[in-house]
Amino acid sequence: MKISVIVPAFNEERGLAGSLQSIRRAMAAFDEAGWASELIVCDNNSTDRTASIARQHGAEVVFEPVNQISRARNAGAARATGEWLVFVDADSHPSRELFADMAHVIGEGRCLAGGSTVRVDATDIASKLVIGGWNAISRMTRWAAGSFIFCEASAFREIGGFSLEFYAAEEIDLSRRLKRLAGRRGLRFVILHRHPLQTSGRKKHLYSRREHLSFMLKMIVRGARTLRSQEACYLWYDGRR
Repeated sequence: MKISVIVPAFNEERGLAGSLQSIRRAMAAFDEAGWASELIVCDNNSTDRTASIARQHGAEVVFEPVNQISRARNAGAARATGEWLVFVDADSHPSRELFADMAHVIGEGRCLAGGSTVRVDATDIASKLVIGGWNAISRMTRWAAGSFIFCEASAFREIGGFSLEFYAAEEIDLSRRLKRLAGRRGLRFVILHRHPLQTSGRKKHLYSRREHLSFMLKMIVRGARTLRSQEACYLWYDGRR
């Protein structure tokens, strides 16, 4: 068995080293299972030291010139040689315990794909309510958070990977399609929850309340069309880090 861990990264020089260190420590769970693994970083047209930092930490680096999270993840997956793919965001810090839980469900042979609940580095009540609400929705609907998704590589390729129609919420679209495929195969889509993924709550600090409200209003007025516009999804693409 071989596991490919894929990290999409756009101008992540400030936090990438710490994230890759966490991922490397977590990947020890694969060693303990007797599995091979590889770490791939997709440099999504960064203008900073993202690529060189990735190489310094032993990652294979691929380049995607078009700024889009779906394209970056797909480019990393295209280079991957593992039987399973694990997508981890560049501002996230998975634990060895989380990867061990993932290895366990993969090893059982009854799972096609999955994700994890998340925990953010924010202590205010609003953030806790938002994350708590998302985790409840994630477990109920079995939608994976974009910061952590794993799936069988052949299944990912069979459904065409991440949709290029979306600039945000592409993980929900992927989750839905993987769930349908899992159902046809008599397999499961799981949301792990014993060891939530530690991820960054930086958007709360980088963007004003007005900017968040503006995006929410666009979603209410335009619905899913908002997610198909890079300009509308500026919270992910304007490069603030």
